[in-house]
Amino acid sequence: MKDINKAVKPIKATTAKRAVGKKKVSPGKENRRKRAEAVRETIGIDLGDQVSRYAILDASGELVEEGSFRNEVSSMEKHFGGDTAPARIAMEVGTQSAWIERELKRMGHEVIVANARELAWITSSDTKNDRSDAEKLARLARADLRLLKKVDHRTAAQQAELNVIRARDGLVRARTLLVNLARGLAKGFGLRLPASITSLFGTLALKRVPDLLKPALSGILAEIDALTARAKEYDRQIAVLAGQHKEVMFIQSINGVGALSALTFVLTLGSAARFEHSRDVGAFLGLRPKQRQSGDCDPQLRISKAGDKYMRKLLNQCAHHVLGPRGQDSALRQWGLQIAQRGGKNGRKRAVTAVARKLAVLMHRLWSKEEFFKPFPGAAATSTASNAA
Repeated sequence: MKDINKAVKPIKATTAKRAVGKKKVSPGKENRRKRAEAVRETIGIDLGDQVSRYAILDASGELVEEGSFRNEVSSMEKHFGGDTAPARIAMEVGTQSAWIERELKRMGHEVIVANARELAWITSSDTKNDRSDAEKLARLARADLRLLKKVDHRTAAQQAELNVIRARDGLVRARTLLVNLARGLAKGFGLRLPASITSLFGTLALKRVPDLLKPALSGILAEIDALTARAKEYDRQIAVLAGQHKEVMFIQSINGVGALSALTFVLTLGSAARFEHSRDVGAFLGLRPKQRQSGDCDPQLRISKAGDKYMRKLLNQCAHHVLGPRGQDSALRQWGLQIAQRGGKNGRKRAVTAVARKLAVLMHRLWSKEEFFKPFPGAAATSTASNAA
């Protein structure tokens, strides 16, 4: 009887294998499969400023552990490093999410950074707290990753370059605050300071200030000139960085788009391959109208203002130049002016927003195709066809 069983077993195994049609698995794929099977736990992390909360779900979805860790590499190693089995970790995007994601990936975990604007179940909850937020993130990651609307972080090098631009913007905003303060204090004495902000704004303004006001304004005016000098140093750094990215050359060929806007666009998106279609860039930067459709009701709403606020500000400035008196004649300018003319009282605002969205799409298109801007893209094709005829 034992001999019969020994003879039958190989036949059954072979038959089952043929029925399923199982292919031979390479060692690399087998290792990846085993690694995927080892990922049994799902972890949700609610990031805090100094301390973050986490919740761990097992393969069946039961909450098996809760805790907290300090936002330090040593504390993260203690909780998620060492012999800890690889897990799927979900957390919301935030100020510290980029470096924490890099560290967790280094420890071998799968990390998903969620878009906080898409998590109404968490942000609008009446029982919102760190513990429940961490558990909800884990459950969303366990159910369907698409619910988290994954965010792709920039590389550390891209973030470092973008910080140069952010630092310059901070100096400019600080200078604007001081200039407005100085103007307000001077107006109280019937004095108007110079209209334009130049490198000698403070020096020239101090000459107009009466002796009674000098104790209050001398320090402010001196600081304004110092901030202007520092901002110019950052401008030189930005010019050097722009020269190191060849894609900036194509984007900057658009009239009204300078090195600052082009470099910020490149560093904000990170990679042209991130978007399959150029038209998706407008929505990514918050220049797409919101939608609240329900049945026959489909109201026209304002733009979503999602994405990077500073990049959207630069695009609006570029759009103002395109539509302004110094803008170069182009199909884009003509299209924007038509919107401004038929838009009524707020026509100009609508035109600026529409041109800003078109610019975002165009900039990505030139970047991905490595082409220079053509003011009238159909003109060359028309002239070529007529010459051929």
